Amino acid sequence: MLALLVGRRSSRLYALAVAAVVTLAIDPGIGADVGWQLSFAAVLGILALAQPLRRWLTSRRGARGPLGRMLAEGAEMTIAATVATAPLIAFHFGELSTTTLVANLLALPAVAPAMWLGMLAAAGGQVPGLPLEPLNQLNALLLAYIAQVASWCGRPDWALLHVRLGLTGMIAAYLVIAFAAVLVPSLVRRCGIVLPGRSLAAMVLATLALLLADLGGDGRRAAPAVGLRVTFLDVGQGDAILLQPAGAAPVLVDVGPPGAGLAEKLAAAGVERLGAVVVTHDQSDHVGGIEELLGRVAVERFVYAAASRELRAAAAAAGAAPLRLAAGGALRVGRLHLDAIWPPRELLGEPGAALDPNQRSLVLLARWRDFSLLLSADAESEVAPLDPGPVDVLKVAHHGSEDAGLDALLGRIDPALAVISVGDGNAYGHPAPATLATLAARDVRTLRTDRDGAVVLDVRRGSIEAGPSG
Repeated sequence: MLALLVGRRSSRLYALAVAAVVTLAIDPGIGADVGWQLSFAAVLGILALAQPLRRWLTSRRGARGPLGRMLAEGAEMTIAATVATAPLIAFHFGELSTTTLVANLLALPAVAPAMWLGMLAAAGGQVPGLPLEPLNQLNALLLAYIAQVASWCGRPDWALLHVRLGLTGMIAAYLVIAFAAVLVPSLVRRCGIVLPGRSLAAMVLATLALLLADLGGDGRRAAPAVGLRVTFLDVGQGDAILLQPAGAAPVLVDVGPPGAGLAEKLAAAGVERLGAVVVTHDQSDHVGGIEELLGRVAVERFVYAAASRELRAAAAAAGAAPLRLAAGGALRVGRLHLDAIWPPRELLGEPGAALDPNQRSLVLLARWRDFSLLLSADAESEVAPLDPGPVDVLKVAHHGSEDAGLDALLGRIDPALAVISVGDGNAYGHPAPATLATLAARDVRTLRTDRDGAVVLDVRRGSIEAGPSG
């Protein structure tokens, strides 16, 4: 805000640099946060692009007068921030919206009044008995309009494009923006050329067109990519579930038993580093392969509900930052959300306490856009009463062991698909006939790693493809 308020451009850049240094000094890791990057990119875009945009917009006939100038100022900020953040969004999320700019411009007249009315209502709420209903009713109309704009602009299939924009492509996109914002106007002034009024718009459109190209490949437009790939790896009698969201580091939930060749399976999936390894509970069929993994694959975060001191020490020695989750906690990687819904914090004691390990299993609800996956670890319904609402896919608890509460759970969550991670010919008789019968009675399609091998889910906007990896 200080950078935007100060007068000279050099002072603005200095204020922005100070803000970056201060925030990084407080938390050095924040530089890797996408929100932090987008915030600074937006402000830099406003500093670089807003002034030429203002000159162009105010020169238009419709931008004259107080109202026209006010809308032009709002539009310049919106356009500048949208263009400046588009390469980062494409880089991190593998997506580019074709309607963001239009949506922001349509919502622009309602945003400032809605914010001011909201702040007035918040301030007035501190005064007992002050009638705020009329204020909130007026604000509700503005908020409803903004929500409707979002719905209109997000509804078409073509509103979101999947792109492959690597680091080289992102740098190239920002060079194009810098050329359009600085070099072209400078050359025009030096050569004495007068550009027609629509030239700036043409520059912006050309920049966005370049963003749609596969700059990291052969120059052709990228084919629609998978938004989220979920692979239930075949590791025998154990769990190892790989989640690969577009534009973000993969997440591995459990690492299977020892000797399952996990590192090779990850390499075959193109995984060189992991944004997080989640251990649902500290038993061999879920964490036995951790030493092999930590020695060969870089891991950024080690996530657990209950883990032994030795396991935590091994993860820390490998450079993985610890994160303990209980019900109500969450892990976010790009657009992938992993919400912990079990166990309650009061059930978590030091490992080794007299408590069934399955009762402390970390149960996660994975969400990507409107897709949801319940990862129930080894927490049978009798042990962990779960009610996350309807989900698309269920990872059946405890390798398909007998679960008297499964039928009631299926009635609550109504999944279209169930996946059982289980070893072929295991000594426990998993999956139990009663579990398979319950799934069949509920008409839930079921895939199993003992018969189908690795099970892959390819999730795109509005569609899910599921089947064996082969």
